[in-house]
Amino acid sequence: MSAQLSDPTLPRGLLIGAGVLVVSSLLIVAVARLTGYKPDTPPPSTVVASSELRFEDRPDGAVLIYNHADRLVDTLEPGTNGFVRGVLRGLVRERRAEHVGTVPPFRLTRWADGRLSLDDPSTGRHVDLEVFGPTNAGAFADILTASGQPQG
Repeated sequence: MSAQLSDPTLPRGLLIGAGVLVVSSLLIVAVARLTGYKPDTPPPSTVVASSELRFEDRPDGAVLIYNHADRLVDTLEPGTNGFVRGVLRGLVRERRAEHVGTVPPFRLTRWADGRLSLDDPSTGRHVDLEVFGPTNAGAFADILTASGQPQG
């Protein structure tokens, strides 16, 4: 008894549909690149408050935060502020990879549209903090306020 195989070709309509999908995707990407569309970039805004900050780990697990004048502005006690510690850990990891020490400060900025960002001018790294939610961004807002910058 021999089994008969069915025709292994794909239907013509399916192939045409797949081709249209691929060509459409390529056209959309080409238009986005030619027009300069960048979905990651927030719209331009003006700086309301900004502070240059340096973070220092203490042996007991606390993190000391100093402003540009080397004045202690806040202390993150051990076991607190997990979000702040996590963001800083990522930035410090990148500094180590690029052989940048702990001396250059980070820049914490409040924008006119309400956003908060943390930048590392030494590595060019930028973190938009509002994408992590108001509670997490608020932890950095508290640091900005403690550094002498207004809430805005």
